[in-house]
Amino acid sequence: MDLTDAFAAAQGAWAHALARDLWPVARSLSGPGVRQTLQRLQQDMPDLRIEQIASGTQVFDWTVPDEWTLRRAYIEDANGRRIVDTDNTNLHVVGYSEPVDVTLSRAELDAHLYSLPDQPDAVPYVTSYYKRRWGFCLPHTLRQSLPDGPYRAVVDADLRPGVLNYGELVIPRASKREIFLSTYVCHPSMANNELSGPVVTAALARWAATQGLHHTLRVVFIPETIGSLIYLSRHLPALQETMVAGFNVTCIGDDRTYSFLPSRAGDTRADQAARHVLRHMAPDHDRYTWLDRGSDERQYCAPGVDLPVATLMRSKYGEYPEYHTSLDDLDTVVTPSGLAGGFLALARAIAAVDQDVTLQVTTLGEPQLGKRGLYPDVSVKGSAQDVRRMMNLISYCDGAHSLLDIADKIDAPVWDLHALAAPLVAQGLLRNKRSA
Repeated sequence: MDLTDAFAAAQGAWAHALARDLWPVARSLSGPGVRQTLQRLQQDMPDLRIEQIASGTQVFDWTVPDEWTLRRAYIEDANGRRIVDTDNTNLHVVGYSEPVDVTLSRAELDAHLYSLPDQPDAVPYVTSYYKRRWGFCLPHTLRQSLPDGPYRAVVDADLRPGVLNYGELVIPRASKREIFLSTYVCHPSMANNELSGPVVTAALARWAATQGLHHTLRVVFIPETIGSLIYLSRHLPALQETMVAGFNVTCIGDDRTYSFLPSRAGDTRADQAARHVLRHMAPDHDRYTWLDRGSDERQYCAPGVDLPVATLMRSKYGEYPEYHTSLDDLDTVVTPSGLAGGFLALARAIAAVDQDVTLQVTTLGEPQLGKRGLYPDVSVKGSAQDVRRMMNLISYCDGAHSLLDIADKIDAPVWDLHALAAPLVAQGLLRNKRSA
């Protein structure tokens, strides 16, 4: 798999354009925004299936909530001027607000307002999925400037039994063993915390569909938490049987850093691949522990579920200043180059798992490389390092170590070892035994 920087840059540009298409959609756990998002993704992934589950369905310890349909929400002052309006940003309304049309005083209105004193120009992201309430989010500067009322507050929405939707894409390959990608489509207009995940996942799915992968790839686009629980309730035994490695894809689009959060076990193939990629792509990446979890890895790695799912990110959720606010945008936070880096890291992690093989040298003692044309005739810069790596690779090809194991042992990028191993296999010096 030729994952060049130029190819990754093109994927980053494509993902950024897709994010701009999806930016205005009012997403939540359920409702038209989720369906519209999945339908737009389906345009680029025609095999994406849009599934549904009815409100009120019991899912392990949870119940699927009612469906929320938002048409518009706004606050009018005494002069009929709309001082807060979801037509300006869909973050202005508390997610899952119940419908309301009331006139109230400034003090009464304030009980339903949310702002951030320490980020006075930002609109916060607030939700109330499982308790009935209504509210509005606004910059703290605006909240402080509001004069006495009266005010009219309108949430034009439906909150009633319906369905919750999610998307599933399976790209079958020779092996029934699977690599799994999960991302969420339930947040409104935020760039790194929401849109970076689905757009990079879509780019990965399109790329994987053109590659000669050995493993089947399973991809899900779900509402966070309840969506992963729903999916597990429907597929857990099969996932436990077939999943080789999985990656929770979130916060993958900025340029600031790379981050890694392990599975609960910490030693799965997904953990190994993600750690390896980041060690060579971004040695100074931020490292977290299972105790720092906060996304769908909580469900995939829960006791009794125990799937090999790790999370490879750019700036981790909750750790960058624009998180869960209107400041998390597609101009200053998420960039084409940031998305490109996220795509490249995850694509390399997928390839590291998919191409991992156990190799066995076929000669006793060191093989003679020169007579097979594998030893350089002329010494040029880098050639000695390549020969040294090749010999180190061969020295560990004992049938007990996978290629990824060897790459870790000799501190070389596994994608370089793929290139070094190919001619050795072609010459019959290495025998290829798949590790999965």
